[in-house]
Amino acid sequence: MKAGIAAAALWLLSRTVFAAETDSAARRVLEDFNSGKPLVAHVIVALADNAHQGIVPVPAALGDGDRPQSNLYWGAMYGVKGFLKRNADWRLVPIPASSDPRILERLLFRRDVVRDGRSATVYLLAEAWQGRQIEGSIRQFFEMTRGQHPQTVRVAGRDVAAGGAAHLIAYVGHDGLMDFAVPELTPGSDRVPRVAVVLACYSDHYFSGILRPHVAPLVTTAGLMAPEAYVLEAIVSGWFEGAGSGEVVEGAANAYARYQKISVASARRIFHRNP
Repeated sequence: MKAGIAAAALWLLSRTVFAAETDSAARRVLEDFNSGKPLVAHVIVALADNAHQGIVPVPAALGDGDRPQSNLYWGAMYGVKGFLKRNADWRLVPIPASSDPRILERLLFRRDVVRDGRSATVYLLAEAWQGRQIEGSIRQFFEMTRGQHPQTVRVAGRDVAAGGAAHLIAYVGHDGLMDFAVPELTPGSDRVPRVAVVLACYSDHYFSGILRPHVAPLVTTAGLMAPEAYVLEAIVSGWFEGAGSGEVVEGAANAYARYQKISVASARRIFHRNP
């Protein structure tokens, strides 16, 4: 009886904490929207790599972690670059290449979303990390969710705050924590509210416990999945349009069902439902 009460109390506490974290992050988005600031998602993509990752091997062109242009998670049809470049809602904005040699390509996409009858500008900064550098990419993701590695990109005379200063920070790719221990992380957090997204297999189990002291995990997964860009696009658009956390997860499941040609009920089981 006491164990049941304790479990119920823990569940209620986790539900309350998660709601407070996501509400704070949503308020930050709304305040910046009302101030006319751009809304920013920063996405780290670990290129699929047959030779250096514990993935089920894919065709050579898709699994070459040194060739972003053909990579499964970047240049292929449903990779982040391939999918967003063909999406009429998103426009590519020229920016300088990254000075980090581990980042093989860096792209900035822009779209407009409508909130409360008004338009807001959304930027998505995506980085293609060399496949063999997956451990470094995951370390960078965790540290950015703690507010570290802030970046400023100058676009059309205005500053776009990315990196650890972004509103939404996402990791896309293989779940490297299945293969290696959590990378050593730089301590500290700025406590600015933001949300995190991890599109990788079983990411709730491997990532959420590390994320939660610092950031609200908005979308994680409870099973095997293809971390393709139509899910990312649904999440980013939904969150910045003002959807609640449950609606964002539902949007991710609907997109996955559509492109994977499975039932929505099956897709829902792939995405973790936060309390």
